[in-house]
Amino acid sequence: MSVEKFIDQYLSSYTNYKEYWNYEDGCVLLGCKNLFEATGDRKYFDFIEKYLQGFIGEDGTIRNYEMDKYNIDSINSGKILFFMYERTGEEKYRKAIEILMDQLRTHPRCSTGNFFHKKIYPDQIWLDGLYMAQPFYMEYETKFEKKEHYSDIISQFRNVQKYLYAPEKGLCYHACDVEKKAFWADPQTGCSANFWLRSMGWYLMALVDTMYAMSKEIYEQYRELEDIYKQMLKGILQYRDPETGLFYQVIDRADVEGNYLETSGSAMIAYSILKACRMGILQKEKYAEIGEGIVQGLIDHKLKEVDGKLELTGICAVAGLGPETNHVRDGSVAYYLSEPVVSNDAKGVGPFFMAYGQYLSLQREKV
Repeated sequence: MSVEKFIDQYLSSYTNYKEYWNYEDGCVLLGCKNLFEATGDRKYFDFIEKYLQGFIGEDGTIRNYEMDKYNIDSINSGKILFFMYERTGEEKYRKAIEILMDQLRTHPRCSTGNFFHKKIYPDQIWLDGLYMAQPFYMEYETKFEKKEHYSDIISQFRNVQKYLYAPEKGLCYHACDVEKKAFWADPQTGCSANFWLRSMGWYLMALVDTMYAMSKEIYEQYRELEDIYKQMLKGILQYRDPETGLFYQVIDRADVEGNYLETSGSAMIAYSILKACRMGILQKEKYAEIGEGIVQGLIDHKLKEVDGKLELTGICAVAGLGPETNHVRDGSVAYYLSEPVVSNDAKGVGPFFMAYGQYLSLQREKV
């Protein structure tokens, strides 16, 4: 089945995920960046540029962006601005980067020092948030701030291992309320109740992308992230489905009726592995085959023709915890399995593009 055909169909009919600056569109933009770097095909660059023309003003202002909501998700799309600034030299991208960095400078923090996930989720660390903010923060520090705040970035990952990691499972919980006040939080640990695949996917991508953006000269800090990544990868690989190479929505509960092999989280894991192989974090001889196998599993089992068009299926539409007004989102297994399963959602397609871009780059390097 033609991945390239699917990509072309998807991008040619793409409409913005939301009318305000959002992380979902950012996933697709970053997927196109990976594909552009792998192929050199101008259509991917043009897609990114056209999208940003609708959001970034000449003075750097970002249309429909509200800093005072302090939503960590708002940072994700900003990662593409570094790429565009370097490719075009246009100052509007540099100015927009500063606007988003101003959010991080003033973003509320937990007592641990980690960013709140959102203003409406006070004192909560979500794995999702590490992906949304830390690679952007690291790239900014490396390129514009003389690496002055590396320790702040590293400590936020360190706290995830301290507060969310379950060594008996080799996985991290989806989230933690460090004040143990949320209705979904364990009264002793503050953690949510289960291990959601996409949250672990976000976390693995966060680690690799943050390392990619940082200077290896800061060896001890780089090595700390490298060790965390290897630990987390080892943990999750033990739950890989032997038949398809993919992973379950509730990672460690393949025994539960209704659990399913989920696309977005599987793609994120593949992306992290293939990129880590290219960066020298993982041994290509040992791990490239695993990453490539996950991509092939997605192509074989999740890319399907429907009414003459290709669709990427099996994507969890959304999952979260709370807020206090929504006790349905309680972190239970039943909750994670109750959310709709959809096709062609940006949260799945974007990471699939990222993984496929890394797959193509790795193939090229083998030649």
